[in-house]
Amino acid sequence: MRPSGFARMGWVALTTAVGLAAAVAQDAGSTALQPTRNASSGMIWVPGGTFTMGWDGPEARPDERPAHRVRVDGFWIDQTEVTNTQFRVFVEATGYVTTAERPVDWEAMLEQLPPGTPKPPPELLAPGSVVFTPPDHPVDLRDFSEWWTWTNGASWRHPEGPGSSIEGREEHPVVHVSWDDAVAYAAWAGKRLPTEAEWEHAARYGRDGERFVWGPDLKPGGVHMANIWQGSFPQNDTGEDGYTRTAPVRSFPPNALKLFDMAGNVWEWTNDRFRPDTYTRRLRALGPGEPVVNPTGPATTADPRNPHASDSRVQKGGSFLCHVSYCESYRPSAKMATPPDTGMSHLGFRCVRSPVAGGAGGESGDG
Repeated sequence: MRPSGFARMGWVALTTAVGLAAAVAQDAGSTALQPTRNASSGMIWVPGGTFTMGWDGPEARPDERPAHRVRVDGFWIDQTEVTNTQFRVFVEATGYVTTAERPVDWEAMLEQLPPGTPKPPPELLAPGSVVFTPPDHPVDLRDFSEWWTWTNGASWRHPEGPGSSIEGREEHPVVHVSWDDAVAYAAWAGKRLPTEAEWEHAARYGRDGERFVWGPDLKPGGVHMANIWQGSFPQNDTGEDGYTRTAPVRSFPPNALKLFDMAGNVWEWTNDRFRPDTYTRRLRALGPGEPVVNPTGPATTADPRNPHASDSRVQKGGSFLCHVSYCESYRPSAKMATPPDTGMSHLGFRCVRSPVAGGAGGESGDG
């Protein structure tokens, strides 16, 4: 995560850093577009169809409401989150340098911060990212700066900063990748990032209207279905599911489409811009009962949690940090949003590809 990403997490997080050294069933009657070519290895075909997007349950946040019907065309999707091995191949082939590995552009950063923000010390403008650091004392869960630490040298190669590495974590999802990094990888691979609707359709497939991608219960039969937090957040993750940070992809049961980690492990970037009222605006443009067709998100960002950001992109799926006491964002309708230059130790991505005969269509009611 760049220092500018603190703006999304709240101004208190940036000032703290400066002080420190500064979430589908195919419609039974729908006609799914069939693939006209084979996708690359490791991708799964998602049949087109209509599903319920969003959630009206008591745990839903305002940006998940109202639940509504959406229709998407078929597409290919990566079976797993992009791994460290896959990302390394991209970097070695292209020489790409990620956002976290570059010095911060202070002038660009200022555009996402309140007027009059003082320039932080040089070490906070050096390459780095934000790393999850469990506190050793009780905290106010509204103050996420308590467990995020700006760490010089943290990047996809060094997830916890200097001295850490991805050795032994080759099949873990790559982290500390910004939206810009994910887009660059996808373009190199001949793919793209999913729309939020595509992502949620793929996650929900076969479980339309369910609370989780596997059904109504968090641990059916006592089985851990995702890499999420157990214990007391954010101080102590007991690791009952076998992991206290990222897990290798394919470590937990897949969903109905055989897609892994559509809940937990790491958040996943989508292509959509964020507005908290997207679903309300979307439905205003439609008649009663009409599905939204191939929505691609709003044309502009409006994020009250980060009012100075000119762009903020949606992430889905939750992560190993999600816990019922804090966010429960491993539900398929849940989302997070940050500026596109943000990378964090719980944020990754997967890609999609449209078939030759079609793909994600034009905007429908999200203006």
